[in-house]
Amino acid sequence: MPKHPRRRYWIGFDLGATKMMACVFDDDFKLHGSRRRKTRPSDGKEPPLRRIADTIEQALEAADVGLERVAGIGFGTPGPLDLDQGALLNAPNLPWGRLPLQRAMAKRFKRPVAVINDVDAGTYGEYVSGAARRARCAVGIFPGTGIGGGCVYEGCILRGRKLSCLEIGHIQVQPNGPLCGCGQRGCLEAVASRIAIAQAAAAAALRGEAPHLLQNAGADLAAIRSSALAEAIAAGDQVVENIVRDAARWLGIGIATVISLLAPDVVVLGGGLVEAMPNLFLTESESAARARVMPVFRRGFRLTTAQLGDQATALGAAAWARQVHAP
Repeated sequence: MPKHPRRRYWIGFDLGATKMMACVFDDDFKLHGSRRRKTRPSDGKEPPLRRIADTIEQALEAADVGLERVAGIGFGTPGPLDLDQGALLNAPNLPWGRLPLQRAMAKRFKRPVAVINDVDAGTYGEYVSGAARRARCAVGIFPGTGIGGGCVYEGCILRGRKLSCLEIGHIQVQPNGPLCGCGQRGCLEAVASRIAIAQAAAAAALRGEAPHLLQNAGADLAAIRSSALAEAIAAGDQVVENIVRDAARWLGIGIATVISLLAPDVVVLGGGLVEAMPNLFLTESESAARARVMPVFRRGFRLTTAQLGDQATALGAAAWARQVHAP
């Protein structure tokens, strides 16, 4: 017997560099089922569009929802995107080249499809059902491997004509600073992302200044995840704590720039680093941000942590699909 035969459902899809997740939500954004898989199969042979479609079908099966009850599908994916075509162009961590998500999934499932940037989707999810509910202007900042940003203004995602925007990770905070992955120097991402933190922490571990980190994760950047940093701090690696606090303060400087430009009433911090060390990031980032904005802005915003965890992107993508395709 189908579940709630009269209820309408929306699929939200989080297409990450390492993992993909399809979630089935109802109109109130209650989760009814999901399916999570590695983004790339171990043998590398399954075409990505087929793997994405299979994951959606498995999520519908887990939710006990028939495709006929689905009103639309939303994708949150790393950029750069062609927003007009709903296509992934050439994400640096996804070696697929151009991926015509909107066209292919609309053809496969015969349902409306919306494709947006993953951080835009996460920010929109927090606006709809999380830490930024009822905000007039909400900014989401998600430090992780990089540092992504998104903005929801009066219920709409702030975007360019063809591209997503609010690339806070590439605001310059150190003239002639460290080289960033984008090719520029001194970007926020080059001094405050998890990769930047891990590089500094690995060097400290090799110098003998972070014995707990060295014992538990070594000096391999791939092994120095957010949880490893948090565990090293809890175990007493003071130098690791200092490195992370410095990064959080740099993040606050970037936040101050965004506040001066957009005057958001809510700034939401999310992502793996913040989830692992919420109090540290909130305290240091807020202190740095409030110290660097004009006095008139200091009481005009609230800095908080995300509430939706790893469902934020999928929920936001489903909510955006409803926003643009609901009758």
